[in-house]
This record gives sequence, C-alpha cells and structure tokens, in this order.
Amino acid sequence: MATITPGTSSPAPTDSHASTGLLQEIRQFWRQFFIAAFDPYRPELHYMRGPGPACDAKRKHPPTSH
Repeated sequence: MATITPGTSSPAPTDSHASTGLLQEIRQFWRQFFIAAFDPYRPELHYMRGPGPACDAKRKHPPTSH
C-alpha cells in the first residue's frame, strides 16, 4: 500500500517563483495520488488460497502398498 506524504516543508517564497513552487507541489501531490490510487498491484490476487487439485487427487486415491 502506498502512502502520500507532503513535500518538503520550506518557508514560503516571497518572489515571483512562489507560483512555480506551488504548482510544482500540486503536480507532485497529484502524481503521488494517482500512483497510489491506481496502483496495478493487488496483493489479494497473489496469495496462496489452499491446496490445489494435485493435493485433492492424492487424498482421494491413496497409493496401495503390497
């Protein structure tokens, strides 16, 4: 699971680059948001759910010994 963390905390710039920094932070937030929200990895599809058909076949027909 991904987490979204705020960017670096720096004092607010007072020059004309303030809007550029703000746009960069907004862009970074949305990029991280979309990565976290639309992450294609779904761990619930990859865990083992139990014994498969080979195990069932062994239990149904135990080998006979002589």
